[in-house]
Amino acid sequence: MSLALATLLYEWRRYMAAVVALAFSGLLVLAQVGMFVGIGKGFTAQIDRARADVMVLGPGAKALFGGPSGLPRRMIPLVYSHPEVTQVAPLDGSGGRFQNILSPEQQAKEEARAKKGGKGKGGGSSRKSEFVNVTVIDAIPGYVTVPTDYTQSMIEALRRPYAVAVDETALKRLGVKKGDRALYNGKTITIAVVTHGYPNIIQPTLVMSRDTLRMLGEADTGQRVGPLMVEIRDPSRAEIVAAQLNKKADGKFRAWTRQELADANSGAMLDDQIIGIMLGFSAFLGLLIGVAITWQTLRGAIMANIKEFASLRALGVSMGDLRNIVMELSFWVGIVGVLAAGLLTWLVTLLASAGGVPMYFPPTLVIVVAVFLVVIAMLSGFLSLGILKNSQPADLLR
Repeated sequence: MSLALATLLYEWRRYMAAVVALAFSGLLVLAQVGMFVGIGKGFTAQIDRARADVMVLGPGAKALFGGPSGLPRRMIPLVYSHPEVTQVAPLDGSGGRFQNILSPEQQAKEEARAKKGGKGKGGGSSRKSEFVNVTVIDAIPGYVTVPTDYTQSMIEALRRPYAVAVDETALKRLGVKKGDRALYNGKTITIAVVTHGYPNIIQPTLVMSRDTLRMLGEADTGQRVGPLMVEIRDPSRAEIVAAQLNKKADGKFRAWTRQELADANSGAMLDDQIIGIMLGFSAFLGLLIGVAITWQTLRGAIMANIKEFASLRALGVSMGDLRNIVMELSFWVGIVGVLAAGLLTWLVTLLASAGGVPMYFPPTLVIVVAVFLVVIAMLSGFLSLGILKNSQPADLLR
């Protein structure tokens, strides 16, 4: 075992402040990245889990919500003409005002509360009114728009007219439960399915069949349709088929693999100007906090062991070797800080999941943050090298 690693193991209390500073610096950045990307994943969860292998968007689209993603309806036969394509379905959706319908018991409580004039007492009003987003599936088992985690019973329930699905995290916000009736844009709907794993903290989402959306009078029947979801015979050939479709399109549309579009959606979320400023400020703040505390901690630890370093010099160890020991020690502090940041981030993710807040961490950004923390530790170690000048062998005789 190297001297630096042995020092860290046997005198870990002296370096704990540096590890904690690095851990919270990493958590500061990772938590925000995870939250912002997770919010974006909440919007696209139904698409990410669908059976589509290829997504077809408009030629100017940079992501699902970036640029004109729709395209002319006449492109559907062109996509279908590829010999490996088995299913093609356009995305459709809408949005509107959602209101819950109170049960007789809730209605009686509301009337009693109104008579007492204590509208803010007793837990608040049971009436809920929210603007909701609507997404569509084709209620056919195995169809390209149906998420892979939808069971046969869920699909059958959504096949009924005016039946909708709501994620469990939105039930309290909308004031409903499974089996309740509610109003959507003034028309009665039924909460027939409660889904799990589709949180959206910005705007509640209703999922309904394409037939129900048409009966509500909000289906898109014009000359343009939304992005196309495409299923192919062999999913492993998604990249090849997407390239062939792009060649056939001649600029009329752009085909993406599902993973390619998911990465573009995450990137578009992080490229947002306000989000970019916030993440940049967090990274800068983490750098200042990490360097300042880690530097002072390492400096104090080296000063506490200055006689040991002086003994090494008396034994003939060069100043260059002593500097290498300090830099290696800084590296190991950085590695431990990365592990501590990972543990804290995992705990925060569990708390967020319990509260219905989605979090997602792109592997590339996780690696970047890990390298960032190690660099902070190494920089702090470099700034602490000056203290080694005090390790004079003559001081051992005092």
